[in-house]
Amino acid sequence: MRLGNRRRGYNETDNTRGTLISPRKTGPTWGVAEPACTTNMWIVRDAQAEEVDELAKVWYEAWRDAHAQILPAELTRLRTLESFRERLQADLSTVRVVGPVGQPLGLCVVKGHELYLLFVAAEARGSGAAAALVADAENRLLENGVEKAWLACAIGNVRAAKFYEKCGWRRTGNMIDYVETPEGTLAIEVWRYEKLLKM
Repeated sequence: MRLGNRRRGYNETDNTRGTLISPRKTGPTWGVAEPACTTNMWIVRDAQAEEVDELAKVWYEAWRDAHAQILPAELTRLRTLESFRERLQADLSTVRVVGPVGQPLGLCVVKGHELYLLFVAAEARGSGAAAALVADAENRLLENGVEKAWLACAIGNVRAAKFYEKCGWRRTGNMIDYVETPEGTLAIEVWRYEKLLKM
């Protein structure tokens, strides 16, 4: 799961259509797709401007639940509800979500070769919502010509790590992630995961 903003270029994708994601494996992987990574026919769609506040709440609560106890207190202090709202407003065209319009239950963003962020509301965990968002992200990466995707996962976020592994992602080691905040850049060591999307 994403830790925060970083300055990094990426190719924009066509986010104008909803995608019905059916339970299936997406391309060759290093792992084995297990039942926990099935999608249960969630519809992944573009985020709408009128749901920024609700999306910010989902992101804020999921981020704190996953990261508040394992990341530096300095970063947790800077990750306010308003900071997530501002980031969503700035990058709304890249955000994909699950759940009814106005009542989103999860969100995901890809940038370049990276699955940049993935967060799901507590009430939607185990429902296939996260897996649907991952499958949609992998499809978008493939459409952009990405063969090997990567993501950063906070060290100690065991729940997320297990989920990624069940979806075919492989931990390749640790890396330093340079996280942008309103007060400057923080260097944080994270787990790096990769997945082959096509040969």
